Amino acid sequence: MMLAAILGLTAVGAFAQDDAAALYKSKCQMCHGADGKGSPAGQKMGAKDFHSPEVAKMSDKEFFDITKNGKDKMPKYDGKLTDDQIQALVKYIRSLK
Repeated sequence: MMLAAILGLTAVGAFAQDDAAALYKSKCQMCHGADGKGSPAGQKMGAKDFHSPEVAKMSDKEFFDITKNGKDKMPKYDGKLTDDQIQALVKYIRSLK
């Protein structure tokens, strides 16, 4: 029984990662690029490179707040994504290293 519960949690975690990847692709990739370094169009608009020292030193809360509330040309996703979806995106973006 315990093994089934562990396997179930693993499947949920894998699904969440896949879901976050799909969200990234649909909401972020256009400007930030597939690798997080910025698409050509995003770079022209000033999209942040997720690998830059400036972004790397940001806390997950700062990242969350910018995604939720927007900043500069970054649109806000409050009301478009749930807090859980934004948290999953932050985790996924951190994994792009």
